Amino acid sequence: MCGIAGIIERDSQCPANRDAVGTMMDTLAHRGPDAGGIYVDGPVALGHRRLSIIDLESGRQPMANEDQSIWLVFNGEIYNYLELRSDLERNHDFRTNSDTEVILHLYEELGERCLERLNGMFSFAIWDQRQQRLFAARDRLGIKPFYWHADANRFSFASEPKALLAAGLVKPQPDPEGLEQYLTFQFCLNDRTMFKDVWRLEPGHYLIFRPTRDTSPNIVRYWDFNYELDTHHTEDYYVDQLKYLLKDSIRLRLRSDVPVGGHMSGGIDSSTVACLAAPQYSGQYHTFTGAFRDGPQYDETHYARLVAEHVNAAHHETWPTAQDFADVMPWLIYMMDEPAAGPGLFPQFFVSKLARENVKVVLGGQGGDEIFAGYARYLVAYLEQCLKGVIFGSQEEGKHIVTWDSIEPNLSLLRQYRPMLQSFWRDGLFDEMDTRYFRLVSRIEDATTLMSGDVWTADSQPRMFTTFQQTFNNPAAKSYLNKMTNFDLKTLLPSLLQVEDRTSMSVSLESRVPLLDHRIPELITRMPPTARFKGGDTKRVFREAVRDLLPAEIFNRKDKMGFPVPLSDWVKGPLRDFIGDILLGPTARGRGIYQMEGIEKLILEEQKFGRQLWGLLCLELWNRAFMDGQKITRPSSAPPLTVVAADEPSRRAS
Repeated sequence: MCGIAGIIERDSQCPANRDAVGTMMDTLAHRGPDAGGIYVDGPVALGHRRLSIIDLESGRQPMANEDQSIWLVFNGEIYNYLELRSDLERNHDFRTNSDTEVILHLYEELGERCLERLNGMFSFAIWDQRQQRLFAARDRLGIKPFYWHADANRFSFASEPKALLAAGLVKPQPDPEGLEQYLTFQFCLNDRTMFKDVWRLEPGHYLIFRPTRDTSPNIVRYWDFNYELDTHHTEDYYVDQLKYLLKDSIRLRLRSDVPVGGHMSGGIDSSTVACLAAPQYSGQYHTFTGAFRDGPQYDETHYARLVAEHVNAAHHETWPTAQDFADVMPWLIYMMDEPAAGPGLFPQFFVSKLARENVKVVLGGQGGDEIFAGYARYLVAYLEQCLKGVIFGSQEEGKHIVTWDSIEPNLSLLRQYRPMLQSFWRDGLFDEMDTRYFRLVSRIEDATTLMSGDVWTADSQPRMFTTFQQTFNNPAAKSYLNKMTNFDLKTLLPSLLQVEDRTSMSVSLESRVPLLDHRIPELITRMPPTARFKGGDTKRVFREAVRDLLPAEIFNRKDKMGFPVPLSDWVKGPLRDFIGDILLGPTARGRGIYQMEGIEKLILEEQKFGRQLWGLLCLELWNRAFMDGQKITRPSSAPPLTVVAADEPSRRAS
């Protein structure tokens, strides 16, 4: 895990600004405090901050090939690097034992097609002197970030937008459409960010930029989810294949030259990872969880302890408080660059901090809900689908994936989702699929009561719905289930991975996500929905694959909570003044973008586990950190950061 950045001047006679890259490296120091390097050659400058995980001594970057005609900066891990290296050694002399050098030589042999061979999480940039071009890529699922900016003078990139801002390469201005997307979904879609003129490279894409020829980079999708249904295999085949892939994914992700542990929520995803990892790990496996002492509805530590005991792991717990929330949130939003996803950001940081005190790498269960159809809203959607089919005799999918008789045994899962059901049934019953799911994923009920007309206009919601439709109505995803999960895989999952990346990197911890080995979604998205979501049974194929791994109490759980935060309780008690100062104080009022009466009402009436107040709080903290330039200090609850100075590698091979 690392931080990368670079500048490529369009004018080949204009030297790249080494100081600007140095500023970006300083800004990204938390991503890689162990080492740093800057390469400058005429109009090109590349920077790297290193968190040493593989080949601790000789894996420094920027790294060059044998004749120094190709230079690479890389963030992430290539898990199958040993297998790739064994093939490449026939034609290349390796000087390190790192996965970084594998990418270099694979690119020399295959060019852009090197991406097809990589199993890992990555974002990297290669300056190819021979072709005078930059080649940059991001992993298939979007685990590692890559942001870029282009203007009349140069192309620049970084692991985090704050680095581009700190170096003065782009001015901090809000992007109007990015803001609308955030208000609607609490994340931005596709390549857009909340910063004007700062773009993200989307998952499964690469870009090529030729400074003397291209006005903007040429961006290509090299991988996508495949919904060509495989009807030739039985459900048992998918279960057997998934068993193999889960075990093999864990095997690869245990490769490390530093200690490894695992996040533990007590749910089926993280428990599966622990139950597969601990027996394969050569040392003492450590697990980490968090909870709140504000009631049993905020505490799942019993289940986490149960799994830790089952695998004989050394178990650790953290218990964040309301005061911790007030202390750390301004800094966390700064570390996030732009707010995304939900309040789980807050406890996830404290679990990452706890993990970093004991290990340098953690495995987690991220991605299971999106890949294996684990969200309750999928069941809510099919409950309505069943009612519509029974009443109107409709068959929107050509064949009923879920029937009323089959779904009934699984409806008890929705008992704890009463507010969602009340909101969903309130209006628009039996609309088209896209309209119905848009209501389920929208995070703001009526933005006109909360935001000014300068931010949210009469055209905003229709525009956001059109943007939503472009992803949801994927012609390849013909079933309702595949349309829903496809939208979540391409939008929600990257936002959750942004949280995963920033919370772990903020404490210099590497987080690995075995369920997102690309071979797993490649298997599951081709599975017929009639088997994948039979009877509305969430995570059906996954549960069958791990049935024999888990303690019965974990396998049979129906009450997984998803790390809820007692924010609605705190806002009426210990956080009353903090929330009021942020959202109702003179700074927010003077911004002119909020409807203060609506926010005052929301603070008093926000439902338990509601998301509107959270979204507005994060938005105002983001404005203060980036638009106002408010100085954000590292809180005492964050571990101290010791950074090794960067060096400048030679331009000639050593």
